[in-house]
Amino acid sequence: MTAVARPPTNAPVRVVDVELDRPGEFRLPGYREPVLPQGRVRALVRLHGLPLGMVTAADASGPQGLWGAVARSAHRELADPITRHRAADRAGVNGVGDGEWPCRAERRSLGEAPGMSVIVATRDRPEPLGRCLSSLLRSEYPEFEIIVVDNAPADDTAEALVRGAFQGRVRYVREPVAGLGRAHNAGLARARGPVVAFTDDDTLVDPDWLSALAGTFAQDPRIGCVTGLIVPAELETPAQTALERHGGFAKGYTPCTWSLSDPPADPLFPFTAGRFGSGANMAFRTDALRALGGFDPATGAGTPARGGDDLLAFFEVLAAGHTLAYQPGAIVWHHHRRAPQAVPAQVFGYGAGLGAYLTGALVKDPRRLPALLRRLPGGMRHTVARSRERGADPEAVWSRHLALLEVRGMAYGPFGYLRARLAGAVGR
Repeated sequence: MTAVARPPTNAPVRVVDVELDRPGEFRLPGYREPVLPQGRVRALVRLHGLPLGMVTAADASGPQGLWGAVARSAHRELADPITRHRAADRAGVNGVGDGEWPCRAERRSLGEAPGMSVIVATRDRPEPLGRCLSSLLRSEYPEFEIIVVDNAPADDTAEALVRGAFQGRVRYVREPVAGLGRAHNAGLARARGPVVAFTDDDTLVDPDWLSALAGTFAQDPRIGCVTGLIVPAELETPAQTALERHGGFAKGYTPCTWSLSDPPADPLFPFTAGRFGSGANMAFRTDALRALGGFDPATGAGTPARGGDDLLAFFEVLAAGHTLAYQPGAIVWHHHRRAPQAVPAQVFGYGAGLGAYLTGALVKDPRRLPALLRRLPGGMRHTVARSRERGADPEAVWSRHLALLEVRGMAYGPFGYLRARLAGAVGR
């Protein structure tokens, strides 16, 4: 029983950001300035700005030896994406040539970059909020605004922070009713930009985050939503490592698009909203999101539903005929919860959010039920297969425990959603 009660023990790992064409240079998440780490690191590996994957390496001889260990791990574990990227460079993909790296050229080819509104919902976490806002203000993007939505706060600490340290650079909004969907809607109502991006208060954003989002929207006017890569900002406690092992937030390192007009082979599509991205890194065309009515206020953290606000929004974007794009070049670094007891609660919340999202989609349009029922057998097979994969984990007992909690959360999700509506969470 002890193995189920707490996450496995793991040595702390320093998370760093490396660029293969800058040998010897390490950066901390969300920063441009170099650092000199030692020991064991988990490195996000990039080539010409494009993230290719994460590798773990260790070397006791200092930063120079550590760089060699990271480079060897990268070329061993990420050989295929490195080869594909260099081949694309030589071919001058997307019309780019003459030594210009495609991803860098894309950032410079935005033309008239659209104004962007960034919404950060927060609740009683002033210290991480301050770090998040500082990272946003380091963004290398010509025109953007930041709106902090203080959701049912216990005191005025966040307001004092915004109106003090960030006065004139960040707008403050208070939403008195708890619920992430409500908080996001409060920010959406005040957004001025044609594109509205969302992140959480426990993140750090990459300096090129907004540019990568805007560049993806510029590729196709049919794109109504863009999600991005979420990687850990730190892996210093067993709880953080356990959550990352369980799946974390990352959705891979390959750009993808989804639409009803060109559906993928996935038999569960479009009900697999969890594969499209996460709410800590998402952006929408403002008019499109408003036309959908914003986020369902009966969903999200702070409501009995526990989550699902982001998943339901992704689903409705697709149902409305828009394209949804995943862009790994839009990077957000997430501070996983550090305390051991937080991991089971968060995993249960993932499952609850999924169940709540599906319930919300059916409540909005009951005609979707036959399509969902046709996909349920495939969904069950997928869940069983994923549980078996996690059972092969070195910490199999703990992994199975978390997988079971997620399934329990899924079963609870519909009740949580309906409780939120009956409790008056939906102000309609």
